[in-house]
Amino acid sequence: MNKEVWRFIDSGNCSPSFNMALDEALLDWHGAGKIPPVVRFYGWDPPSLSVGYFQNIEREINIDVVKQHGLGFVRRPTGGRGVLHEHELTYSVIVTEEHREMPKTVTEAYRVISEGILQGFQKLGLEAYFAVPKTSAEKDALKNPRSAVCFDAPSWYELVVEGRKVAGSAQTRQKGVILQHGSILLDLDEDKLFSLFKYPNDRVKERMQKAFKTKAVAINEISSRKITLEEAKEAFKSGFEDGLGIILEPYILSQEELDYVNALAKNKYESDEWNFKR
Repeated sequence: MNKEVWRFIDSGNCSPSFNMALDEALLDWHGAGKIPPVVRFYGWDPPSLSVGYFQNIEREINIDVVKQHGLGFVRRPTGGRGVLHEHELTYSVIVTEEHREMPKTVTEAYRVISEGILQGFQKLGLEAYFAVPKTSAEKDALKNPRSAVCFDAPSWYELVVEGRKVAGSAQTRQKGVILQHGSILLDLDEDKLFSLFKYPNDRVKERMQKAFKTKAVAINEISSRKITLEEAKEAFKSGFEDGLGIILEPYILSQEELDYVNALAKNKYESDEWNFKR
């Protein structure tokens, strides 16, 4: 049976506004039938904090510290919690809800798409597996996260190695199209990460950071050897091809497409109205 050909885009390091604008544009173009499904890899310049669509910035984020670290800042169109994008590979997958391989429920679609990430970890020699909350208490914890930090706990079908979360993902569905994007941690500066959020007091912050060490981990903390970004890209590209049963064909944006994305980045994702609206 012939494998379906999807587009593959490696954007390299881009601004936070461009990154979110390109994901949105790809969703729109795929929904309009202009392009096939897409897998995209990207990085962040400068390193950035992205927050979930529903997060309350004033209550949860210490914007002054974000600025002190020279970080970029953007609100994602997807849900979830705050993510520090620094030493990582970021991915996005854009595919129609009607695709024959896509389950109707968000949770099961996560499982199908995340199979590509699972395979990527295995290609790097890491024994990753899916997080599946078993008890009602674990399921309730997903609905009411105690922390604004994304990697504080795994959600349904997120990737875990040695009991700790190694990849965080978020999903939205618009105009009949699924956009799932997420972070695959290569390294992690925990002190910097925890400095970006607000806490009732220092004791709570200390306790949460201590607990965090038992819940999340970066690839290079558990790998027997240093894994480079290029090696990770190769493994996860191959992982998506095997996990989704597809062929990824490189795609370069046209100047017209780039102009569209840059305009969307400027008008929407750089605006205070979007980033601080809740």
